[in-house]
Amino acid sequence: MHALTLVIIAALVFVLAYRFYGAFMAAKVLALDTNRPTPAQTHNDGRDYVPTNRWVLFGHHFAAIAGAGPLIGPVLAAQFGYLPGFLWILIGAVVAGAVHDMVILFASIRHDGQSLAEIARREVGNFSYWLASVAILFLLIIVLAGASVSVVNALFQSPWGTFTVGVTIPIALFIGIYLKWLRPGRIAEATVIGVTLIILGVVLGPVVQHSALAPYLTFTKKQLSVMIAAYGFLAAVLPVWLLLVPRDYLSTYMKIGTMLLLAAGVIIVNPVLQMPPVTQFVAGGGPVIPGKVWPFMFITIACGALSGFHALVSSGTTPKMVRSEADILPIGYGAMLTEGFVALMALIAATVLPAADYFAINSPPEVFAKLGMQVQDLPVLSQLVSENLAGRPGGAVSLAVGMADIFSKIGGLRHLMGYWYHFAIMFEALFILTLIDAGTRVGRYLMQEIGGAVYKPLKDHNWWPGIILTSGIFTLAWGYLLYGGSISTIWPLFGVNNQLLGSMALAIGTTMLIRMGKARYAWTTFIPMVFLTVTTITAGYQNIVINYLPKHNYLLAAISAIMLIMVILIIADSVRTWVKLLSQKEQVTHTLEKAPTA
Repeated sequence: MHALTLVIIAALVFVLAYRFYGAFMAAKVLALDTNRPTPAQTHNDGRDYVPTNRWVLFGHHFAAIAGAGPLIGPVLAAQFGYLPGFLWILIGAVVAGAVHDMVILFASIRHDGQSLAEIARREVGNFSYWLASVAILFLLIIVLAGASVSVVNALFQSPWGTFTVGVTIPIALFIGIYLKWLRPGRIAEATVIGVTLIILGVVLGPVVQHSALAPYLTFTKKQLSVMIAAYGFLAAVLPVWLLLVPRDYLSTYMKIGTMLLLAAGVIIVNPVLQMPPVTQFVAGGGPVIPGKVWPFMFITIACGALSGFHALVSSGTTPKMVRSEADILPIGYGAMLTEGFVALMALIAATVLPAADYFAINSPPEVFAKLGMQVQDLPVLSQLVSENLAGRPGGAVSLAVGMADIFSKIGGLRHLMGYWYHFAIMFEALFILTLIDAGTRVGRYLMQEIGGAVYKPLKDHNWWPGIILTSGIFTLAWGYLLYGGSISTIWPLFGVNNQLLGSMALAIGTTMLIRMGKARYAWTTFIPMVFLTVTTITAGYQNIVINYLPKHNYLLAAISAIMLIMVILIIADSVRTWVKLLSQKEQVTHTLEKAPTA
């Protein structure tokens, strides 16, 4: 199978889905009203609530939702073969993920730009509000730990990679200062300078690797875990203009530009997928992700098809900037389809590698030795990129190797594969570090909100003791999981919690549709909710009894169990509300039927 075939199929499916199913959701299910003022218009304060051009906002929204998930999840799920992941990305993104994002964005706009937890309070009740708040906090902790594992596994014992990724932090700080004090408003200048410096960091990597600085940039996994957690703490405490905003801004250009370059590379090179359509691991026993293709493939791909994390973005900054309800379709539905396409490109980049090489990279050496496979191109690839590629699980390295292999086959650029590889590592790290700094800050906000119910000063976002305390506690929580975890333990936990949050958001969305008098269209959210809930609860249970308890990993087992219970309670609370609303409607109908005529 040639990669271009999958690209053409996906492009056609996504275009048709946007044109027909997305339009159906906009016109019939949600009945978007272009004459209805949005929160950005009614609360326009020039700071948080700002009417924004739909395509500018599309870029912001896509940058916020497209974290590590669409890059890492499909790569890990490639252990089952390319076909299961390809089908789920297509189907899931169209009927589940894009619907989820669009409905929650609509719900937040109709609820004055409020958060998912506040929407739950208004649509379902206080009980669901508190459960949703704690569930979101759990998810953020696990998301940050799971994403950080990939960076750690890519950078340990790699001075070139560490330098290339590490230098992006002072570059972001410099750009923040440049735009704040040195050249305010000169965005074009800052963009050119920032992107140039980032690329220069890749080019200077080999020089640093063979210099006296190399030993000071060579770290173990444990050391990198502590350093990344420290970075997250600083990012949560520092002003947003100094680090978070310039990093997000620069990373958006790198994300879009690199994925367009990868798409062009796939079209030009049209590589053959060397991973079989389906592997023997669909029945379980895989070295990368434990368990069978159902349910584990669905929680592994996660963000590439549906992500509960997107509900936090769709009820966060985005609804406060939507200029017209007509923009909900391209931003809510369209951005998720774009992320699905990114996920497909990541799947292709991983599956163009020989199967044995893929498993050698994504499995610990002792595990790979038991598979009875012989590596094919891995020794040559390791030499070309100047890194030992074997035994670096987490998805980031195999994705970078696949991307570099495609790029290096364009126009005889094979001798530059080392640069392509480290560019890809830097590109992935920008995705992930952006998630870490933004996610840690959101976690700090949430902890302040929850803690403020006990000690009121914690709610004050300008009170420095509260800022430092909540940032420290939240960072310590996800840093602890990162320090003692691995991709095989943390990523399934992330997948379960992420999809459970998606189930919860779909349940809240279904409640809203029924309350709006749109019960006949509630199947659009109810069906994916049921499938997702059954699949994820099954995966969560199996993960506990197969992956955690036998290895005495009681902390992760407890986190999984608590999250399962909370989401089941939220869905049960939603069902109670559905029954009540539908019963009231039936009573009103009967009353009208019995009413005397004039």
